[in-house]
Amino acid sequence: MKKTKKKSTKKSAARGRPRAQAPGAGERIREAWREVASTVAAAQADLEAEVRKLLRRRGISTKDGASLLADVRALADRERKRAAKEVRSRLRELGARIEKERQGAARGLDDAVARALAALDIPSRSELAALGRKVDDLAKKVARLKR
Repeated sequence: MKKTKKKSTKKSAARGRPRAQAPGAGERIREAWREVASTVAAAQADLEAEVRKLLRRRGISTKDGASLLADVRALADRERKRAAKEVRSRLRELGARIEKERQGAARGLDDAVARALAALDIPSRSELAALGRKVDDLAKKVARLKR
């Protein structure tokens, strides 16, 4: 007589509780982008403060200082837009690659299931559909013969 292990009750207790979902890749990327954007904004603010201090020490006029800060802001904005464009481009490439990999995995899974069904001599969905059509045709022929 074979001894059997007692089943753990942890599974049954865990079934009642909802599972905590890990953040998806998209959410992680958005969070990273928010962190980058806030870091860039903080760096820009620090740079502006340093430029103001430098202008005060050097005795540069407010008008010249404002012009310099406007140039710095414009440069920072251009770089921010360029970086955002590059990130969007890379995300599109990543999305396309993920979709291609997903389709390849789906095809591989479909092939594996088809091979397993063939090995077990279980008809495929298309074979069952063809068989259903043949049965319908035969049923119509039988109905015609009965008349």
